[in-house]
Amino acid sequence: MNKKILLTGLSLLLVGGWPVAAAADMVEKLKAAMASDIRTEAEVARDANRKPVETLSFFGLTDSMRVLELLPGGGWYTKLLGPVLQENGKLYVSIGTTNVQNLIDDGTLSGVEVVEAKGEFKRAEDSRRFYIEGLTIDVRDLDMVLTFRNLHNFTEQGRRDLNAAAFKALKSGGIYGVVDHTRRHMQEDYYEVWRRMDPVQMIKEIEAVGFEFVDYSTLHYRPDDTLEYEVGRKTVTGNTDRFTFLFRKP
Repeated sequence: MNKKILLTGLSLLLVGGWPVAAAADMVEKLKAAMASDIRTEAEVARDANRKPVETLSFFGLTDSMRVLELLPGGGWYTKLLGPVLQENGKLYVSIGTTNVQNLIDDGTLSGVEVVEAKGEFKRAEDSRRFYIEGLTIDVRDLDMVLTFRNLHNFTEQGRRDLNAAAFKALKSGGIYGVVDHTRRHMQEDYYEVWRRMDPVQMIKEIEAVGFEFVDYSTLHYRPDDTLEYEVGRKTVTGNTDRFTFLFRKP
């Protein structure tokens, strides 16, 4: 095996100093979760594009962590993270948790705890984006906070408050993992790119609340995405270029 490839693979499994054996246990549990019958055909169809094994390995997830998923939406990642963490760790979810709560209530998901986000949701004037005034998430000393394709839904103030809440929730050394659709650097905001974010701007904003930028991954790099069209367009959806960033709380 090429020495460089081997070292790269080991570095992914040792993010934050987590042992390779623990990461290997996570991968096996994750693969089992991916094969679970609680997942829909539509969810399974997205595995090749979203690459959950590679993505969560890059973030350094282990099965003994206490993890918060922000804005879990329909629960695509929740259905994978919950089973992985159920035995030795803990998964919390917060903000936009209605669908996940329904999955918990009907017995589809177990071992997942919904943490109510305190604050008032407000939509910015003449904008599709929103912010949460007075945002507070009452969970602390976590190992990891994750959010997937959600930063674009928030105003600049909303992102600042969300990132600050993630910072407060983590213990020292904790990891913040972020994925979102890529916008061209310094491109002005307009309707075709409103669900895309400038990756340089995102790094600066997240560092501004106290995080250290650790690494990025090209797992979701798509060279044929020209970064100029709305991510929901039929010619783009499912093939958007996405940045994958790893931050650490000092």
